Amino acid sequence: MKIAIVTGASSGIGVEFYKEIQKEPLDEVWIIARREERLKDISEKFGVLPTKIIPMDITLQENVKEYIRLLKENDADIRFLINNAGFGVIGELADADFIQQGAMCDLNVRAMTQLTTASLGFMNKGACIINTCSISSFVPNARMTVYSASKAFVMSFTKSLRYELKKRKINVTALCPGPMDTEFLAVAGIKKGVSKTFDKLPRCNPRKSAIGAIKAAKKGRCVYTPKLFYKFYRVIAKILPCPWLLGAAKT
Repeated sequence: MKIAIVTGASSGIGVEFYKEIQKEPLDEVWIIARREERLKDISEKFGVLPTKIIPMDITLQENVKEYIRLLKENDADIRFLINNAGFGVIGELADADFIQQGAMCDLNVRAMTQLTTASLGFMNKGACIINTCSISSFVPNARMTVYSASKAFVMSFTKSLRYELKKRKINVTALCPGPMDTEFLAVAGIKKGVSKTFDKLPRCNPRKSAIGAIKAAKKGRCVYTPKLFYKFYRVIAKILPCPWLLGAAKT
């Protein structure tokens, strides 16, 4: 059974990924998030293809084991794995809650790594993995230290795994958007006035970002960055010294 899997599918760009991926030649789409009722609402509202709702916390080991069981049970052929689950929090690390900061690493890094590893045995030639990354992977962001570090991991993970999977003709793409007006900002505590940088930055459109990422993945690209402004930022991040950019990009 040809399937696509979208984690973090209950809001924001995850919903847009769900809507867009249904245009692909698939038998079923699996949507994963903790909020079951929200997933049901999204499926009822936007579902075109048969949809399997999987309400689970992917940071829990037993749930990853259950995920593998479901893949085996359904004889799954994963055509798209979209690792979209993640969150960030703004504020200096010295003032942060250590449990929350650790939970960010659990979801953004460990859970993504485990779910991807568990999925690889169910992927074949022509399959794609899309990892929702961030412009913060280009340069570290003060006051979002752990978040930007976690996204730097996602970027490195994407590039290395893509190289490993070339022989299997499976592509891996990092989507690196700038800020989007989604639940992410509220969860991160980023409201107007909290960060002058965030207030000034142009917003990326979640729908256009999802469409662009899927197209880029199918074309075999490694990184997709929406908006010319952020494409330019990605280039200068490779040229200018990190300390200078750290100060310029201060959140």
